[in-house]
Amino acid sequence: QVQLVESGGGSVQAGGSLTLSCAASIERYISSAVCMGWFRQAPGKEREGIASIDMNGNIRYANSVKDRFTISKDNAKNTLLLQMNSLTAEDSAMYYCAAGGYCPTFQFGRWGQGTQVTVSS
Repeated sequence: QVQLVESGGGSVQAGGSLTLSCAASIERYISSAVCMGWFRQAPGKEREGIASIDMNGNIRYANSVKDRFTISKDNAKNTLLLQMNSLTAEDSAMYYCAAGGYCPTFQFGRWGQGTQVTVSS
């Protein structure tokens, strides 16, 4: 079973940027996955699916991150990326890389341990 390992989280000031990475333990997993994406969860809040990309390259974003975040694949590195710009305090959360499930509704079947993003205003 694939393991997903996130990295790239940290602390940043409002208006700043971060790029999250997700490495898969199985070779060529990222390029061939039916559905991959990211979700986040802040303390006391429900999980929020924020971005997904399916095997045909169809990309979806939650309204909360649209036009600020970009999901992409680096197939050569077997890595999923999330470029986050114009960050606000509302973006502070644990971010999880996820795979499987149903992309259009951000429902995923498996995910990693997460990486923390903290945005200070």
